[in-house]
This record gives sequence, structure tokens and C-alpha cells, in this order.
Amino acid sequence: MSITPDHILQTGLAFWASKTLLSAVEMGVFTELAKQPGDVASLQGRLGLHPRGARDFLDVLVSIGMLQRDEEGTYRNSDETDAFLDQNKPSYIGGILEMANHRLYPFWGDLSTALRTGEPQNESKGGGPDPFAALYADPARLREFLRAMSGVSRGGNLAIARQFPWSDYQTFADIGTAQGDLPVQIALANPHLRGIGYDLPEVGPIFEEYLDECGVADRVSFQGGSFFTDELPKADVLLFAHILHDWDLEVKQILLKKAYDALPSGGAVIVFDAIIDNERRSNTFGLLMSLNMLIETPGGFDYTGADCVGWMQQAGFRLCRVEHLVGPDSMVVGFKP
Repeated sequence: MSITPDHILQTGLAFWASKTLLSAVEMGVFTELAKQPGDVASLQGRLGLHPRGARDFLDVLVSIGMLQRDEEGTYRNSDETDAFLDQNKPSYIGGILEMANHRLYPFWGDLSTALRTGEPQNESKGGGPDPFAALYADPARLREFLRAMSGVSRGGNLAIARQFPWSDYQTFADIGTAQGDLPVQIALANPHLRGIGYDLPEVGPIFEEYLDECGVADRVSFQGGSFFTDELPKADVLLFAHILHDWDLEVKQILLKKAYDALPSGGAVIVFDAIIDNERRSNTFGLLMSLNMLIETPGGFDYTGADCVGWMQQAGFRLCRVEHLVGPDSMVVGFKP
């Protein structure tokens, strides 16, 4: 059997397709086409494209499955991009791609440096300001970031709302809630529940606005605080969604112990991340997310289901299990005896 370099070249140059998609999101291609399909000539004017690159740009998006083109040369969204990349739809997940374009794409250019030094390569590089402190001090940037977190978590949030046995519980608290999409989806799917979104106080107005839009503000409330210095909220179920991977091992263990202490007997903790498979071979997204934590944080990393189960058991949880959610995402569940 002959071997070819095709896979090597496709992977090494994958950033070409990635940046084409990110630029399309930045330029509002999918939102514009959701309003009205169009041919090359009309889209040049509507999107502000130079004639030299317009056709190639649009046809690359066709080739990678993001757009469709009919025999008359009219471009329209695919089913997926129409559902998830039209900014005017509540199902829009492009916030995470906007952030990837603005921030992550250039920072990943310094991955080799991160691998050699073990140090973040974002705004804090070389003694710069803590990017998260700056983020929380800027309401506009904070809103964009929180919307991005909703986008990247939406599929997993919906799965948690459906899969966990919520009928056995009455209350929950989402720790590090961001915009609040996880408590919103849980509340929408389980009308008997009452919930709390817990995050730094600066998040409160954005969280409450989102809950009003989604119609669950009567059952879900915001609680401001820091999980480093304050007690965690009291509830039957505590959730950490895309939180543990931000921190080093010591902080991961501290947070799980704080959750154990805050829960009643019979309560549960849910950890939601791109959990890496135990053999560390197949969940490429989870492994890449861990490299992203190398670039973005001083000590964060992603982890396997077995890792998380072990930490939960050390904190006192029992009957721990790993359950797949959607795509690369899984949840690890533990129960307090």
C-alpha cells in the first residue's frame, strides 16, 4: 500500500480554511445571506468584497460546506450556517468564532514559544495586564466574551438539561455561569427547578438581561461572588461548566472540595468540559483545548474522565461516572453520600 503526504498537508494548511470561515463570520456573510441569497456581483457590494478575491472566497465556503451554490450561481447558507451563524437567530454560536478571530488566532501563532516556556501567550505575555481582569472591566468586551461562552457551550448545555435526572432534585447552582445559558436551558427543560447563576458581580446585569429574554427570570437568579474567597451557593446540584480546565490541579481540587462541602447529603456535582478520552487518542478537540489553556492561562489544562473521577473521589464524592453529551463534550457526575 502506497503512502501519500495528503493528510500531512491538509493538517498543516488547515488554517487556510479556518481563517476563511473566521473572516466570513467577521464580515457577516451568513447573516447577510440569511436575509437574501445572492450571486457574486450582488454579494461583492453587500459585503464590501474586492472583485479579485470575491469568487474564490465564496467558493471556498461552498467547498468546505458552509455555503451552497445553485446552477444559476446563487449562494445561500447551508442548513448549519443558517441555524448557527446568523446573528439574528437565538441559536447563533458565532460569538466563540468572533473571539477566536480577534484573540485566539494570533496568539496561537506563538504556540511554539508556549511549548518551550510553559507561559501564556495572550495579552499577559511579557508582564502585560491580566486579560481577564481587563475583560471584566470593559462591559462591551465582557458581553462579547460571555456570548462566546454561550455559543461554545450550547450543545452541551442542552444535553445536560435533558440527560441528568433533574426530577430527583429541586435546586441547582451554576458556578462561573457567564451569560447564563446553562441555567436557562436547565430551567426551560425542567419547569419544577429553581436555580442560581454564580459569577463575579460584573456579570450580573448581562446575566439578568439574558434571563429576561429567555423568560426564566422568575425561577433563576444571579448571585455575585468569587469562588476563591466566598462560600459556594447552597443547592441540590452544583455545576462547573468549562470552569475546571481554567485552573491548575490544586485549584481544581479546591473547587471540588468546596462543592462537596456546600452540597447536602444526596446532592450532586456536574463537571462539564471537553473531557479527554482516557487513552488520550481520539478527542482531538479536548487535547487542542488543553493547548489553548497553555496559551491562555498560567496553569490550566484539560483532563481525562478518569482524572476527574479521581479528583471527585478524593473530595469525598461517590458513584462517579462519565457521560458523553455532544461532540467532544462530556460531563463527569459525582454524588455526595
